[in-house]
Amino acid sequence: MRQTGEVIRLDLRGVKCPLNWAHAKVRLERMARGQTLELTLDDPRGARDIPRAAEAEGYAVTETRAADGVWLLKIEK
Repeated sequence: MRQTGEVIRLDLRGVKCPLNWAHAKVRLERMARGQTLELTLDDPRGARDIPRAAEAEGYAVTETRAADGVWLLKIEK
């Protein structure tokens, strides 16, 4: 049994949209409620589209940061 509040990291640099969302979605579906998925992306389209897709599926996007062409997204299940 996993503890809630746990952060799971997924590095999707080099993976293009929509494949990066597919990877993130599979991981989110396996997580327990209350856990956070931290994504690292270098695809601008994914950085724009993943938060919308996650919220449409009922997940909460708690953080989005960009630095030097890399985005960090935090999505809570």
